[in-house]
Amino acid sequence: MVPLKPERKAQLEEYARRHGQDPAAALDDVLAAYFDEEQQDYAEAVQAVQEAYEDVKAGRTRPAAEFLEDLRLKHGLPR
Repeated sequence: MVPLKPERKAQLEEYARRHGQDPAAALDDVLAAYFDEEQQDYAEAVQAVQEAYEDVKAGRTRPAAEFLEDLRLKHGLPR
């Protein structure tokens, strides 16, 4: 059994009641949804890093000063 803070236990029980579930089933559903989302976020981050690495290897980059100046102009930031 995993100990829960009293306020978290109350939230879980309320969530379970609203969804017509017992607290154990509700917790399992919530954790499954969280882990699915977390796994998707991780996969997307890995893909983005791989793509960025390929861009660097292929020379598809620009100087940081140029990028920062474009960002400054785009958002109206002072120098």
